Amino acid sequence: MRAAVLTAYNAPLQLTEIPDPVPGPGDVLVRVMAGGVNPLDTKIRRGEAAHAQTAPPAVLGIDMAGVVEAVGSEVDRFRVGDEVFGMIGGVGGLPGSLAELAAVDARLIARKPDALTMEQAAALPLGFITSWEGLVDRANVVAGQQVLIHGGAGGVGFLAVQLALARGAQVFATGSPSSQEVIRTAGATPIDYTACTVEEYVGAHTGGEGFDIVIDNVGGATLDASFTAVKRYRGHVVSALGWGTHVLRPCLFAEPPTQVCSP
Repeated sequence: MRAAVLTAYNAPLQLTEIPDPVPGPGDVLVRVMAGGVNPLDTKIRRGEAAHAQTAPPAVLGIDMAGVVEAVGSEVDRFRVGDEVFGMIGGVGGLPGSLAELAAVDARLIARKPDALTMEQAAALPLGFITSWEGLVDRANVVAGQQVLIHGGAGGVGFLAVQLALARGAQVFATGSPSSQEVIRTAGATPIDYTACTVEEYVGAHTGGEGFDIVIDNVGGATLDASFTAVKRYRGHVVSALGWGTHVLRPCLFAEPPTQVCSP
């Protein structure tokens, strides 16, 4: 089969012929119809993602959608011809989706909804799973809560906005001036972080109380800002990029803002 192979970190992927994968008893052989490309994929290619590293030569690609061509002897959830999608590999030495065929652990995939194209389905898994784990598994978002999502126009943020809305939350999202319309289209109230301070938009949208849940998809100074934006004592901050050292004091002892900016 043909595959796009990483032969060296930070080098272009090489389109080459490699042996077809052989599915094990618990695997499904999938013909890949579309593969997603996430920021994590590009970091792995550069050799920067220590937590998800894979050594060359390797087939990268975390997300995919495709058609089942064969099933292992222990698989009873799928049949030949099923359209499926999921996060299948591309990390830790596990072959990924940038190939014509992939032998996939059947537990990592699901049937593709008929309403989605292959390309749409391949764009969902990593972003949606990250959003679900943060909003539902960790923060337990419920109807009526005020949720702030940093980076609302990004791959994870755009999906997190829609997930929070589907759970009945009132959703706000930060972004640059150029991303305000994308955020609005997703259904959130956009916040231009270049136009007002954290204290100002907390005052404008929450009356100074803070948001019930803050989802950080940016890290660094934005994660620090999240501790100022969250409701004191009982709010939740969840970060997908929580590297480094951060001070939690603002979410416990922050004073109500004295100024507000217009929504």
